[in-house]
Amino acid sequence: MKNRPPYALTSVDNALLLLQMLRDQGGLRVSEAAEELGIARSTAHRLLSMLVYRDFAIQDDSRTYVPGPALGANQVAGHPNQRLRKILLPHMDALCERVTETVNLMVRVGSQTRFLGSVESTQVLHVGDRRGTILPAHRSSGGKALLAELSRGQLEQLYRSGGESRQLGDGEWRSLLRDIRSIAELGYAVNREGTEAGVVAVGMCVRDGSGAAVAALTISTPSVRFDTALLPVQARELRAAVARAEGDLRAAADL
Repeated sequence: MKNRPPYALTSVDNALLLLQMLRDQGGLRVSEAAEELGIARSTAHRLLSMLVYRDFAIQDDSRTYVPGPALGANQVAGHPNQRLRKILLPHMDALCERVTETVNLMVRVGSQTRFLGSVESTQVLHVGDRRGTILPAHRSSGGKALLAELSRGQLEQLYRSGGESRQLGDGEWRSLLRDIRSIAELGYAVNREGTEAGVVAVGMCVRDGSGAAVAALTISTPSVRFDTALLPVQARELRAAVARAEGDLRAAADL
């Protein structure tokens, strides 16, 4: 029998109960959540808003909260991600300080990219912490950089076969192939408001000691501050940070 912890955090418990309700019921209105939990509507709204922020819920056209992508996401497997974050975070901190923009660490899981870590810019207007966020790989800068490592056959298997939810339309497929050709030439990927209005990101792969691309580092900039002239500057800084990070990954692999 499970006993309630002696110092239970009611707000955390309510958030977890909401997750279970979304999973089992498929949809919730603010009034239903408030009644179920015995809390004020304003409190229920704040809790559900945080679940939306972290991609555990989304609000549909009828203002009902339904399960978000984080609830149905597969487990990230195959790489020691805790170790990866530990090794890369110092390089992310240093890169953030140099470019004064938010720096993110991403991995690819199938057709999705997951944010494993963020170092936020200290500028007043900046892109916020994206830890835990899930984005389509073919639209995010880090995802496109990682997809560029795949063969044409692997890309077709990922996007042109299987269930409808995994396929790209002809237009998006051609756009992805153009992006991949550009990444091969430049060595980095760009996302110009492809996943979020007001955000431009530049991404580059990070390779482990064996040379396999295991993650991507990205620099995210508010679009109102971004200028095309920034691209070569950010790419140069990103490339230097990636090189230093890869050196530490190789050293760690030798231990």
